[in-house]
Amino acid sequence: MDQIVLSIIVGIVALAVGVYAGKFIFAKDTRKQVADAEQQAEKIKAEAQRIINDAQGQAETLKKEKILEAKEKFVQLKSEHDKEVFERNRKISDAENRLKQKEVVLNQKEAGLDKQLKENDVIKENLNRQLEVVSQKRTELEKHQEEHIRRLEKIAGLTADEARNQLIESLKQEAHTRALGLQQEIIDDAKLRANKEARKIIIQTIQRTAAEQAIENAITVFNLETDEIKGQIIGREGRNIRAIEAATGVDLIVDDTPEAIVLSSFDPLRREIARLSLQRLISDGRIHPARIEEVVEKTRKQLEEQIMEIGERTVIELGIHGLHKELVRLIGKMRFRSSYGQNLLMHSREVANLCGIMASELGLNPKLAKRAGLLHDIGKVPDEETELSHALLGAKLTEKYGENPAVVNAVGAHHDEMEMQYVISPIIQACDAISGARPGARREIMQQYLQRIKELETLAVGYQGVEKAYAIQAGRELRVIVEADKVTDGESDRLSFEIAQKIQTEMTYPGQIKVTVIREKRAVNIAR
Repeated sequence: MDQIVLSIIVGIVALAVGVYAGKFIFAKDTRKQVADAEQQAEKIKAEAQRIINDAQGQAETLKKEKILEAKEKFVQLKSEHDKEVFERNRKISDAENRLKQKEVVLNQKEAGLDKQLKENDVIKENLNRQLEVVSQKRTELEKHQEEHIRRLEKIAGLTADEARNQLIESLKQEAHTRALGLQQEIIDDAKLRANKEARKIIIQTIQRTAAEQAIENAITVFNLETDEIKGQIIGREGRNIRAIEAATGVDLIVDDTPEAIVLSSFDPLRREIARLSLQRLISDGRIHPARIEEVVEKTRKQLEEQIMEIGERTVIELGIHGLHKELVRLIGKMRFRSSYGQNLLMHSREVANLCGIMASELGLNPKLAKRAGLLHDIGKVPDEETELSHALLGAKLTEKYGENPAVVNAVGAHHDEMEMQYVISPIIQACDAISGARPGARREIMQQYLQRIKELETLAVGYQGVEKAYAIQAGRELRVIVEADKVTDGESDRLSFEIAQKIQTEMTYPGQIKVTVIREKRAVNIAR
C-alpha cells in the first residue's frame, strides 16, 4: 500500500516537473519566435523604407522630367501661337491696306461726282436761260406769223385757211428735214455713249474681281518619310503597286527620286483618291491587295462627303441659297475637274462674281446673275456621259432641279446653242469669256490631250463584260478590267485584240498603245 502511494506521489511529482519543464521550454521557444518575428519585421520595415525612398526619388525625377516636357510643350505651343497671331495680324494688315485703297478710290469717285453735279447745275442754269430766250423768240415768231398771214391775205387774195394750209405744208417739210438730221445725230451719239459705257462697265468689273489662276497638271507628287516605304508600296513581285493601279486607275511612278513617288492620271479625282488611299495605307502600315481595295473603297466614300462639303462651302461664300442638293454636289465635284487646264470651280466662282458685279452696274438682279454664273459649266461634271454638249446638258440639269427659267436659259445659251431669251444670258456669256481670256488661265493643248485620254477609256468601256478601263502612263497603256463571270480567258485575248484594232482604226495618237485585259476570279467565303 505504501508502495502504491509512493508511486502515485512520484508520478504526481514527475507530472509537475514535466509540466513545468514544458512551460519553460514553450516559453523559451515563444520568446525565440517573437525575437525572430521582431527581427524579420525590422528587416521588412527597412526594406519598405528603402522602397519608399526609391519611389520618392523616382517620383521626383519623373516630376522634373514632366515639368521639363511641359515647359518644352508650352514653348512649342507659344511659338505656334505667335506664328498664328503674326499670320493673322499680317492678313488683317493686308485687309486694312486694301480697305484704305478702296476708300481712296471711293473718295476720288465721290469728288468726281461732286464736280459732275456742279457742272450739271451750271448746265441747268444755262438751259433755263435758253428756255427764256426761246419763249421770247416764240412770242416774236407768233407776232411775225400773224403779220405774215395778214400780208399774204392782202397780196395773194387768199383766205386765212388757205394761207394756213400752205404755211403748215411748208413748215411740215422743213421740220421733217430737220428731224431726219437730228435723229441721225441722236443715234450716232447714243451708239458712241453706249460703247463707252459698256467698255467702262466691263473694265470696272474686271478690275474689281481678281482671281488666282492655277493650271492643273496631270501628275501629283506624293512625299514619303523614307525610301524604305517604296518597297512596301511595290510589294512582293510588284503585287501591291499593281493592286493600287487597278483599284484607282492611276499610274504610280517609282523612280530614283528620293522620298517621293509620282501619281500620274488625267483625272484629278482619281489622283486625289490614290493620294488619300496611299496616305491612309502608309499610316496604317498594312499594305496588301485586300487591304488596298478596302482602303480605296473607303476613300471614295470619304471623298464623296468632302465633295458635298466643298459645294456647300462654295454656295455659302457666294451667298447663293436654295440650290438643290444634287446641284451642290456637282458644284463640289467641279473642284476636281479642269477646263483647258483651268480649275473648273475657280473658273465658275470667278464668273459668278463677275456676273454679280456687272448685273449690279446695269441695274439687274445680281443674285440671279451670280447663280447663273456659278452654274453655267455644271454640264461638264455629269455622273454619266451623254452626247449632249455641256451647255445643253447644264440647261437640262438646272431645269430638272427647279432653277429659274432665266438661269436655265443663261446656262444653255452661253455658247449660242440656245436662243437668248433673258437679259442676264449675254452677261453670263461675256463673263465666261472674260474669265477664260485672262492671261495664263487656260491651256488648249492640255485639254486636247485630256479629251483624247478620256475617249480612249470610253472606247474600252463600250465592250460587253468590261467593268472598268484606265488609261495610264500618259495614254501609252490601256488597262481593261473585265468581269470574270462574263468573260472567259479566251474571250479576254479576243477582247484585247479587238480593242487594239479599234483604237488603231478610229483614233489618232502618237507612238503606240498597249492594251492589257485583266481578268481575276475570286472565291470568297466567311467562316462564322
